[in-house]
Amino acid sequence: MTTSTTATDLNQPSLEPTAPTGRKMSLPVLLLVIAGVLALTSIVRIITGADGITNVSQMSTALELAVPIGLAGLGGLWAERAGVVNIGLEGMMILGTWFGAWAGFQYGPWTGVLVGIAGGAIGGLLHAFVTVTFNVNHIVSGVAINILALGATRYLAPLAFEGHQGGSAKQSPPVESIGDFTIPGLSDALTELNSKGWFFVSDLAGLLGGLVTNVSWLTLVAVALIPATWWILWRSAFGLRLRSCGENPVAAESLGVNVYKYKYLAVIISGGLAGLGGAFLSIVANPFYLEGQTSGRGFIGLAAMIFGNWMPGGLALGAGLFGYTDSLNLRGGSENVHALLLLGALLLVIGAIWQAVRKKYVAAAITFVVGALVFAWYATTNEVPNQVVAATPYVITLVVLALSAQRLRMPKADGLPYRKGQGK
Repeated sequence: MTTSTTATDLNQPSLEPTAPTGRKMSLPVLLLVIAGVLALTSIVRIITGADGITNVSQMSTALELAVPIGLAGLGGLWAERAGVVNIGLEGMMILGTWFGAWAGFQYGPWTGVLVGIAGGAIGGLLHAFVTVTFNVNHIVSGVAINILALGATRYLAPLAFEGHQGGSAKQSPPVESIGDFTIPGLSDALTELNSKGWFFVSDLAGLLGGLVTNVSWLTLVAVALIPATWWILWRSAFGLRLRSCGENPVAAESLGVNVYKYKYLAVIISGGLAGLGGAFLSIVANPFYLEGQTSGRGFIGLAAMIFGNWMPGGLALGAGLFGYTDSLNLRGGSENVHALLLLGALLLVIGAIWQAVRKKYVAAAITFVVGALVFAWYATTNEVPNQVVAATPYVITLVVLALSAQRLRMPKADGLPYRKGQGK
């Protein structure tokens, strides 16, 4: 958004996104890259015998675990596109878990989902009030939201859950299932094909099978929110005005945009999405509230958003990656993570070759050395410690952010203080 934007532009749907401005990967190239990674994974599966890394159950679990991360990331996307950094996503997810379970076990799961969204939105409203109205540092406010949410739910849980069957000071009574679906015929066929162990074909069947087997109805809602977010923010006048607040709020105000209103709306929606992610955890992933069940997923969601370059599609890929690594904790963790060491080593060597082709010789050398060390770890061990398995999602988060940092481009006014009328 620049000062040369006309009033007409702000009243018509945007035809071009304002960010990022760098070179974008086309859909055919993206599909080719995904196919290449899947083929490499298939080779690793055949070499190591770790069939669990691409089976239907693994992929189905990965999808389930990716949903709350993706919803938290979408929440961060809405807030930061309006210029407000939302470090409080974790706290808003915590509010979503508690409010969702509290309403869910009493009034039903779908009511719990709605109340969980409202709980996260309350956290978003508080964050907006502090950062937009009083111009408090966004990081400080977000950290305060996280602490406040943790303290509030810890105080409320004994009051709300003790005395109910299955409830305790740290856990809610169970919530009724929200239901799931499996596409008959297709799911069985893909599962059968996945069990054949064929190169690439069976791995692709495992990936697709996870998308049509035991999928929660709430997962469908969450997936639909990704294209819906893209359309609203990049194809509507409302979205253009909101993004203008994150790019150049002074110019937006000069053209008649109520910057405060759009920032408030964005951060409240952000909190609601994070609250939905929390409700998913306490209603679908586990049918009860449990203290600490977010396990930092709000921060991983923020990392997925950054990895995706503040775009919904990239965010979805990041959430899928982190959800997949998180699922390794639940299914054949040690064996599968050990196999992924080989995959990581191969990807690092390929990355080193790519950097050398682009004449980034120092980066190529460092990447190659790291790849060699990872391969040595794989070759000299038969399994990895359970502590490494548990830490894998967080390590992957740091590695991915480090490797993708050079191509990132956040909204220009993201996190910057703004006062109404400051451009006059």
